Amino acid sequence: MSTPLYVAPGTSPQAENFPVASWLCPPRLRPPIAAIYRFARTADDIADEGGATSAQRLADLAALRADLHAVAGGHAPSARWAPVFGALAAQMRAFALPAQPLDELLSAFAQDVAFTRDGAAYADMTQLLDYCRRSANPVGRLLLHLYGVTSAQALAESDAICSALQLINFWQDLSVDIPRGRYYLPLAECARHGLPISDPGAQFAALPADARSAALIAELTRHARQLMQAGQPLARRVPGRAGWELRAVVQGGLRVLDRIEALGPAALRQRPRLRRRDAPRLLWRMLRM
Repeated sequence: MSTPLYVAPGTSPQAENFPVASWLCPPRLRPPIAAIYRFARTADDIADEGGATSAQRLADLAALRADLHAVAGGHAPSARWAPVFGALAAQMRAFALPAQPLDELLSAFAQDVAFTRDGAAYADMTQLLDYCRRSANPVGRLLLHLYGVTSAQALAESDAICSALQLINFWQDLSVDIPRGRYYLPLAECARHGLPISDPGAQFAALPADARSAALIAELTRHARQLMQAGQPLARRVPGRAGWELRAVVQGGLRVLDRIEALGPAALRQRPRLRRRDAPRLLWRMLRM
């Protein structure tokens, strides 16, 4: 996406969602957003790209965290990621960016590595949402910090949007993630719809595209839609052009959910995509907000 919103662990550079200093972003905020993005992109590449072992990926993420803590404490990082931390340190000083959200991102990347290595799956939606809390919500909170939006209501709405976007990312990428050993369908929800999973590596790859899977996909997309709608009022709290970008984010996410719902159980084998013909509908929905 040309105006992505969040980088989600396990996504490719082409599929990521993260605010990359788009034309709707005020020029003064483009450097800190770009610095945050570069940090997250580096961590995502460590966790997901190349042929490193899981142990090496986790060690590299730990080294990245050590450099983050050094920079946050006013100390020099190692030379390994000098361009990344040079830019990030400058923007942390200029905008008083907190380190905790960045640290939480790293914990999510490390969890993804560990889960993929172990062939693990999430026990239930509560556990999956805890992952979203660290993999997506920190980015929204950093952006609100940059825009000077600090109310508890705004933070809660941002968390809802970010978690919804992360879940949408999961449900649109089932056909990509499952073959790669990334299992985000929560086990309790699968079992409730007659799809008990005891061996994720074998059973997720063989999920049938039947009424049980249809009901599971319907429940998961409905939950993501409710989360997105709960956060939707934030677009009226964020000032100026950023509010319009947020409208685009919300409506883009909701439109992807439309596509997933239309596919139903076929979403297990096919990735839904937005098309140019979706643009007028998205613009109209943005204006109605």
